[in-house]
Amino acid sequence: MLIGRYDVKISAKFQTAFPKKFRETLGDKLIVTKGFEQALMVIPEKNWAEVLRDVEAQSVTATSGRETKRFLLGGAAFIDLDAKGRFILPEHLRTFGELKEDIVFIGQETYVEIWDKNRWEEYNKGLAGRIEVVIEKLNNSAQKKAEE
Repeated sequence: MLIGRYDVKISAKFQTAFPKKFRETLGDKLIVTKGFEQALMVIPEKNWAEVLRDVEAQSVTATSGRETKRFLLGGAAFIDLDAKGRFILPEHLRTFGELKEDIVFIGQETYVEIWDKNRWEEYNKGLAGRIEVVIEKLNNSAQKKAEE
């Protein structure tokens, strides 16, 4: 399971190191793509088929299906980690995530997010202030499903 936060720097040559704890779970062959809330998603290459299944289930005749495919697949990049777990973040993904020198890797159970450190801290502060509302919405959704 991927949990926790790891603060890392991006070098002048746009290289960073993937946290060892996450490498032990995900391996050395990864796919990085655009994620949500302007974060990047890191998914092991071996699990990419699961993401594709969900995306492929969406109809190409529906705008939302095409847009989801463009967003996730069009922004994806294969990443091979070197022996020390380092890799270069592609320019289009650095731009999308507005990644500066300080970044944060966040474990999300089955994948990892990459955030600009300042944006993560701002987002996380807001999340902490509204977590009760988020949990209440989840509980209400679960209750409605149980009643159906």
